[in-house]
Amino acid sequence: MDQLLSGSDYNQLRAFVAVGELLSFSRAAEALGVSPSALSQMVRGFEDRVGVRLLNRTTRSVALTEAGETLFERVRPAVSELGEAIGQVRRTRERPAGTVRIHAFRSAAQAHVEPILPRFAAAYPDVVLDITVDDTVTDLVAAGYDAAIRIGEVIERDMVAVRLGPELRQIAVASPAYLTVHGRPAHPRDLVHHACVRWRWPGRSTPYAWEFFEDGAWFEVTVGGPLIVSDKEMAHRAALQGIGIGFVVEDTVREDIAAGRLVPLLERWSAPFPGLFLCYPRQRQMAPALRAFIDAVRRPDMLG
Repeated sequence: MDQLLSGSDYNQLRAFVAVGELLSFSRAAEALGVSPSALSQMVRGFEDRVGVRLLNRTTRSVALTEAGETLFERVRPAVSELGEAIGQVRRTRERPAGTVRIHAFRSAAQAHVEPILPRFAAAYPDVVLDITVDDTVTDLVAAGYDAAIRIGEVIERDMVAVRLGPELRQIAVASPAYLTVHGRPAHPRDLVHHACVRWRWPGRSTPYAWEFFEDGAWFEVTVGGPLIVSDKEMAHRAALQGIGIGFVVEDTVREDIAAGRLVPLLERWSAPFPGLFLCYPRQRQMAPALRAFIDAVRRPDMLG
């Protein structure tokens, strides 16, 4: 408390209360960790500021004046309460507690948040994780979130971003039944002649244009088809059902490809892009609860 509130006004008031409690400059100086001369100077400065003598001093004793007694009785509880309040804040800084608001893409929540929840709750019982799971690209600060987990390409430049995994790759896939009837596209631009399962970013009005890589540059293909969804898992299932060609993160369909339920297409033009990152605003002092969550996501093995 002494270091945190070091303004002259507070120090002088605190010095006066200490002397008023102990009625001894030497004992009050020892309690506050200052020299008797420094304490005497602070009390004298306080008396000058209020414009009235507050203490009667002799070589053998110290006593409160009538004005000093009145002031002492009024300010002593306030100084005590202030000290307790600062101490409580300090204890909070040392022990993670409070609510942490997190925004996570669905795939990010499944991969990096859900697996740590039981151990995190056991390790930090005073922390509440308030987690919003959706694929909306939202302004982290404006929406009041403490941190987010999302793909690297939609993270604001002024955020601290911590990589959580390898690069990802989106690929076109189709069921064997679909390919038997409609054939395979030979180039991404051939997709305009196929039925495609389109995906729309939540909160946006138009579907996402599929992105491919050729000759050192990315290009987009605006596809069409009988289905537009805002949920990637639904798009995945629709591709499995043969409704059309899907465009999905490769990691999410590895088992289906291995089992022959889906066939990868146009892989030559499918390049990796930045994967999932944990991001949060730059800040001089981070709340212990947020630090605990960040550390748990970065190093889940440390939770035990």
